[in-house]
Amino acid sequence: MKVSDFNYDLPKELIAQVPIEKRDESRLMILNRQNQTIEHKTFKDIIDYLKPGDCLVRNNTKVIPARIYGKKDTGAHVEFLLLNNIEGDIWECIVRPGHKLHVGTS
Repeated sequence: MKVSDFNYDLPKELIAQVPIEKRDESRLMILNRQNQTIEHKTFKDIIDYLKPGDCLVRNNTKVIPARIYGKKDTGAHVEFLLLNNIEGDIWECIVRPGHKLHVGTS
């Protein structure tokens, strides 16, 4: 699996800038694999789709502005995706193109 497998275009106007006031009114997309249909509901409707024994996994992570774009002295573009703050201003990150970027490159 490659990180590039997860790249896709998402228009900026479709990215929420602040959470919705009533979280249970956030949008929920229901994909029915048997019927190959898609329904659009609100999150409070999720209870209609859960059955006894189902496992619901909650992701309570917070999003940070983690993508940084730069340009090398050569003019080549570089992209950093910050993953984990190690300490202070030291981050674990993914760099693209990482194979062409060496320590000390400016």
